[in-house]
Amino acid sequence: MKQIIECVPNFSEGRDKAVIDAITAAIAGASDVKVLDVDPGEATNRTVVTFVGEPEAVCTAAMAGVRKAQELIDMRQHHGAHPRSGACDVLPLIPVSGITLEECATLARSLAEKIYQELGIPCYCYEAAAFTPERKNLAVCRAGEYEALPEKIADPARRPDFGPATYNDTVARAGATNVGARNFLIAVNFNLNTTSTRRAMAVAFDVREKGRKAREGGSLTGKVLKDENGKELWIPGTLKGCKAIGWYIDEYGIAQVSMNITDITATPLHVAFEEVCRAAAARGLRVTGAEIVGLVPKQVLLDAGRYFLAKQQRSTGIGEEEIIRMAVKSMSLDDLKPFEPREKVIEYLMEDEAETALKERLIRMTVKGFAQETASESAAPGGGSISAYMGALGAALATMVANLSAHKRGWDDRWQEFSDVADAGQDVMAQLLALVDEDTAAFNRIMDVFAMPNGTPEEKAARAEALEAATLYAAQVPLRTMEAALRALPLAKQMAEKGNPASASDAGVAALAAVAAIRGAELNVRINAAGLQDKSVAQPLLDRAQEIVAQALALQEDILLTVNRNIAL
Repeated sequence: MKQIIECVPNFSEGRDKAVIDAITAAIAGASDVKVLDVDPGEATNRTVVTFVGEPEAVCTAAMAGVRKAQELIDMRQHHGAHPRSGACDVLPLIPVSGITLEECATLARSLAEKIYQELGIPCYCYEAAAFTPERKNLAVCRAGEYEALPEKIADPARRPDFGPATYNDTVARAGATNVGARNFLIAVNFNLNTTSTRRAMAVAFDVREKGRKAREGGSLTGKVLKDENGKELWIPGTLKGCKAIGWYIDEYGIAQVSMNITDITATPLHVAFEEVCRAAAARGLRVTGAEIVGLVPKQVLLDAGRYFLAKQQRSTGIGEEEIIRMAVKSMSLDDLKPFEPREKVIEYLMEDEAETALKERLIRMTVKGFAQETASESAAPGGGSISAYMGALGAALATMVANLSAHKRGWDDRWQEFSDVADAGQDVMAQLLALVDEDTAAFNRIMDVFAMPNGTPEEKAARAEALEAATLYAAQVPLRTMEAALRALPLAKQMAEKGNPASASDAGVAALAAVAAIRGAELNVRINAAGLQDKSVAQPLLDRAQEIVAQALALQEDILLTVNRNIAL
């Protein structure tokens, strides 16, 4: 698996577009990385840039961004609402795929050392890259912010991990950079119907894991309580893996609870939203919405959307876009400005649109366009793609009956039963839709073999080997269509027996479509398996195909008996 990491540097400039553009261009132009998001904040005077790529490329691009920030940002002139210690304030490396957090920590330490050696900018290593336990906390590394750097550099206990022994002009201009490695973090601001920073801070203290100092009488202003050793006592907050503060944003004219969710497994976004709403209401406040800063993993929004649908006792077996729309509306992510999933969800931004469009060429067509493409002189799409599409329609119909049943008047207490069926139907439908294009790709793979050179004995052998592999693949793809379509039949059966009686005919059509997909795909398994030279490989494919057909026909008979009984006059 290719190693992919994400880097999310925060630069201390959020107002000067020319500076922001120059830093972003330096990152994008330094190596083979993809810039996913640039999120400037005027009030915080801070810009968050998100980019991804392979480790070496990301570190090269990060170095270029730090160098350009050093050139263009003078920390002696910087002011903003967000804590900061340098022109490039924080520089975290985040594992995405094929790489561990520990490996990212090693990269972060090397990058921090390089930043100091080549640019003279002092660096603290935080979170997983920290050299000492206390410096795992970014707040400890950044304590006192930029203004405290002269005294921190002079103090051996607080000196940067990589940096000079004395404060100098380079540090005065660029400040210090905090380089770290961490798992994915969600930065989110919760909007409050107040202008009071103090009240926003109180809510933040209620919910953040660290909590607040314990005071006499439980007040917010009383004397701080201490234990027998003189150590201050703390009352922990309610949300694990969350850091939060309260602030006022001039740009919006409201106070916010600004939160970093550092453990989205322990505290999903929707859980944080609900808890901040509860804590705010307990203080007479109301959360009017939320603002995600930077990017968010798709699964976070899908989990949130499903959570809010379940609260309404509504089926979660709907399309991905609808689930995300439910999350956006439920948490008012568009309260302050439009929320565009295609611009905020990391998986969407990582997609290569041209590559995806090619891979999904058929399923992106209109129904009319797909039919016309099939009817053309080309041999593909052919029976295999049509079989996969029929199976997808069968799964879609079973899913529709489940969703209609979940909303049937008087069946409110059964919504979860039907939601589970609809979720399963969505999965089967997605698999079959992918197979529509994959079947045509399998056919094209065979055609490509015939374009291979075939003159020398070596070329003939290579071509024969490639043809055998392509033919095997062309037989395996329709067998996968059969397996997937078979999974649609129990769903149709369940809906014929227990679903909304008014949709009994739809459950029957779902079964018929799924069986047609299976029988059509079986023909494609047979014709391609016949072309295999190794019959010991071909026979298991044929045996499994026959088993699936037998199972499908038996299920179809049961389903149609039930359907005909339900729709009999």
